[in-house]
Amino acid sequence: MTSRRPDSFDGLGYRGREDPSFSGGYSGGSFNNSSSADLQHWVTTPPDIPGSRNLHFGDRTPQFETAPGAEETQSTAPPSEQLNRFAGFGIGLASLFTENVLAHPCIVFRRQCQVNYHARCYHLSPMTAISVMYNVTKTQGPKALWKGMGSTFVVQGVTLGTEGIISECTPLPRELSHKWIPKQVVLHLVLKGLTYVVAMPFYSASLIETVQSEIIRDNPGILDCVKEGIGRVMGMGIPHSKRLLPLWNLVFPTVLHGILHYIISSSVQRLVLYLLRRNNGSQKPLSSDSGMDTVQSMLDAYFPELMASFAASLCADVLLFPLETVLHRLHIQGTRTIIDNTDLGFEVLPINTQYEGMRDCINAIRREEGTLGFYKGFGSIVVQYSLHAAVLQITKMIYSTLLRNA
Repeated sequence: MTSRRPDSFDGLGYRGREDPSFSGGYSGGSFNNSSSADLQHWVTTPPDIPGSRNLHFGDRTPQFETAPGAEETQSTAPPSEQLNRFAGFGIGLASLFTENVLAHPCIVFRRQCQVNYHARCYHLSPMTAISVMYNVTKTQGPKALWKGMGSTFVVQGVTLGTEGIISECTPLPRELSHKWIPKQVVLHLVLKGLTYVVAMPFYSASLIETVQSEIIRDNPGILDCVKEGIGRVMGMGIPHSKRLLPLWNLVFPTVLHGILHYIISSSVQRLVLYLLRRNNGSQKPLSSDSGMDTVQSMLDAYFPELMASFAASLCADVLLFPLETVLHRLHIQGTRTIIDNTDLGFEVLPINTQYEGMRDCINAIRREEGTLGFYKGFGSIVVQYSLHAAVLQITKMIYSTLLRNA
């Protein structure tokens, strides 16, 4: 029986095809004609494992014998390389934690301000937003601004799963190549639009959980978002008022906001990443210190993508803030939702809007609240991205210090 290992296999500690004695391949019968010394020439023991109990301190597993006069190429990886293996994961995890967990109170308060048509204070400044957020937390407890976080992860999971299933069952591309072909771009945007349509009822249920006041709110489970989304599609579940807009009236604003957000964020991310890499390539350090060069090269490898993603999300959220305000008001109408009073943070208010659609909502906001009514809660975005930028900067400083010490 012949071996199943491919000829090009270069395992840990095994001899590859570059060895002259191995270039001709081997067969299953070659073991019968080989001496034990020949087998010991290429069969080796497993490599050293840090913390292995089979080795004493300072011992090494014996490696295969080398030809006379050949220099050993085996060397232990420096600590900087071992640190570099986890650097990308750690930095990305810190950014992901900031976007989805640490910034969640800002997202909750922003959505409450957007749907509160009673509000006299628009919270365009981060100082007023922080003050009311503190009052809400002091009155209702720390959970008041962390509500609905589980449902946001459910919506993200539904979106990713739906996009993957649709891309596998249809010719719609999930990813775009570097050379954008108009047909592929259109098909890719169609995939995004279909994904937003499927995730729309679950997004609506998640929105209700995030803006509902903690005073009258029960403790929903993580999967209640899925149950409420399916119930809204089927016309079952919690009874809603007659002012509730049908889902087909929400398709256009939801898909429009999602596609525009994706286009803006993708374009800004590509542009910023190109500019950062071009700037790093034209301004390479001329220092003779190899340690500083290594640190700078590591930073240039990871942080441009994080900064590009940060700038893309910031631009998309700022530019589409008025459209997001209209979208959230349409989704929340008729759901019998009671929110916190964003003027002071000590009371609750019902949502009793009567918009007939997207155009009527835009006209009503402009007429009753003015142009700045579309930007209610904008100060929370300033707090959110200031916090995100601070976390990125702190992570960069810690990473630079660890690399220098390594």
